[in-house]
Amino acid sequence: MDYFQIISEDRIKKAYKDGEFANLPGFGKPLPPDELANIPEDIRMAYRILKNGGYTEEATKLRQEIVAIENLIAESADEVERANMQKKLNQKLLRYNSIMSRRGEQTNSSIFKNYSQKVMKKLT
Repeated sequence: MDYFQIISEDRIKKAYKDGEFANLPGFGKPLPPDELANIPEDIRMAYRILKNGGYTEEATKLRQEIVAIENLIAESADEVERANMQKKLNQKLLRYNSIMSRRGEQTNSSIFKNYSQKVMKKLT
């Protein structure tokens, strides 16, 4: 054991003796069930890392749909179809941004870039 680990262990033991952990939320209650319990143990850590990095299945699927819709908009010549696709894109982006904001992540999606471009056009 290194010196810092010994110091931290001593501080944790002292805090436990002083009762500093007694009023923590969930104290004495069982842990919530593991949502990745059905994944084999040897790859569970990789799934956790991906999930913590924002690569959930829902977010990944939404990102793929957003890219596909953006490509369709860029290739479309029909204005009505482009407007409908833009509405779909905005809905997907809002859903994606809400997922990311629940995680505390900032997103640099095209909807906000488009909005800032529109604001700049009006100002100039």
